[in-house]
Amino acid sequence: MNLRSTTPASSSFASKAAVVACAILMAISAPIALGKTAFANDYQSQINAAQEKASQNAAQAEEVGKMADSLQAELNSLEAQKNAIQEQINKSQQRKAKFEKEIKASEEQIVDNKSALGDTIADMYIDADTSTLEMVASSKSIGDFVDKQAQQAAVQNTLNDTIDKIDALKKELEKQKKSVESELLNQNAQREQLAAKEAEQAKLVRETRGEENRYREKAKSNNAEIDRLRAAQAEENRRAAEAAAAAAAQSGGGWSGSIPAGTPGGGGYPGVWANAPLDAFVDPWGLYTRECVSYTAWKVASTGRFVPHFGGAGNAREWPSTAAKHGIQSGSAPRAGSVAMWPIGYYGHTMYVESVNSDGTITVSDYNLEWDGLYRKYTRSASGLTYIYF
Repeated sequence: MNLRSTTPASSSFASKAAVVACAILMAISAPIALGKTAFANDYQSQINAAQEKASQNAAQAEEVGKMADSLQAELNSLEAQKNAIQEQINKSQQRKAKFEKEIKASEEQIVDNKSALGDTIADMYIDADTSTLEMVASSKSIGDFVDKQAQQAAVQNTLNDTIDKIDALKKELEKQKKSVESELLNQNAQREQLAAKEAEQAKLVRETRGEENRYREKAKSNNAEIDRLRAAQAEENRRAAEAAAAAAAQSGGGWSGSIPAGTPGGGGYPGVWANAPLDAFVDPWGLYTRECVSYTAWKVASTGRFVPHFGGAGNAREWPSTAAKHGIQSGSAPRAGSVAMWPIGYYGHTMYVESVNSDGTITVSDYNLEWDGLYRKYTRSASGLTYIYF
């Protein structure tokens, strides 16, 4: 059975979980000292300690998580830098391939032009072996002979110029190729450095995430221990309440019979609260809904009377002192319409006094008598209670 808070809403789960419900024991004609109640500090101190550890571990997990997020951002930056370097490498490799292709084409052009030049030179040597008289005789005219000689010389000069230009282009391409190869060396070195940093950063991220998960597991274990302690606390209260009811029945005081059965909603309590889970909302007075204190605060306010905001001092035991700060008096005499506070256990319990009966009992209504967030109306002893006269 989960235990719930009777105090105003807290800012976090941990602080909310730190407050236990105002489950109470059956009243009898005179207060009975129960052998061991779950409100005893032995349980509560363990719960508080577990809650403190849960809060510390959760906070530590949060801090480590922020550190992991920062490391992850740095890792993402390194990865982006590495990708950018890789893009540069790809472009450099494309340029290198282009230069290599152009250099190969230039070499082929040089070979072709040298071959043509060789043929021209060979023709000139052949002509040189023929006497000038024979060459003139074979020509149509002296002008034809002169033109042929000039043409051979022009072709030779053109081929030589072409070879020189292609060779110069080849050298320039080789120079650019070497420059690109140098760039590639630097870029690959940068990539390797970034890859090493990336691997180291990824390791840090993994280790930090692992530490974060360990803290979260510790907090989870702490919360499981809190649930276990609360369940044990609730069970002891249930047994003590049954024992108190049995003793009351034997003595003829208090309630007759066993603990009354609870009902969902009831007492006019607003349905939006009554039909929601226990502690689902915080009411206008700073109290968790379906708790004894929330119901009694609403019950008084529904009659048009003033109920202060409890501002963190809403445990049932704190009601008389909190009310006194607002000029609301308390006493030991029961009155219809007052709130009866039973200072039992660690937190106490509040009930709304529906009527004062002639036999010294009172009829009350409340919520969460059995740690169940349910409504009950019953008759009990009027003694041992503090009445708050709103």
